[in-house]
Amino acid sequence: MPAANPLADLRDIHLPEPVSWWPPAPGWWLLAVLSLLVVGGLLWWRHHRRRTPQRVALAELTRLRVDFQRDGDGAAIAAGISTLLRRLALAHFPRNQVAGLVGDAWLRFLDRTGGGNPFSAGPGRALIQAPYRCTTEALEIEALLNVAEAWIRRVGNQRATVS
Repeated sequence: MPAANPLADLRDIHLPEPVSWWPPAPGWWLLAVLSLLVVGGLLWWRHHRRRTPQRVALAELTRLRVDFQRDGDGAAIAAGISTLLRRLALAHFPRNQVAGLVGDAWLRFLDRTGGGNPFSAGPGRALIQAPYRCTTEALEIEALLNVAEAWIRRVGNQRATVS
């Protein structure tokens, strides 16, 4: 009698089903949540950092307003506002467009970047006229402060380069 094949009674190999990609393992969920937190944190930090010069400038403008109410020195507040606007302009625009501007060119730059003409044809003219006046009675300090505040808010929100 021939020997029966002992392998003939075995069943075929059944492979397990392939591993599904969904749902991911807990480590992938944790990585996704951490990634979202990091991206959200970076976006918040970028937004917060971008607005900082504007907030600092507005706080400085408030300090100048308080100093003027205390001292009443119109020439000093006009010089302080001009310096503040120039520092903010240097922070937002290329140095070669801002650093060399004086007089009417400086006022035209402020008008171009802030919209309208409150500097070259309005109360902003005090920025270049105040140092040469013997009295400060004719200066419209409150209007100058409002124009400067509007410029700071507008430039702080736009962050664009002016050619």
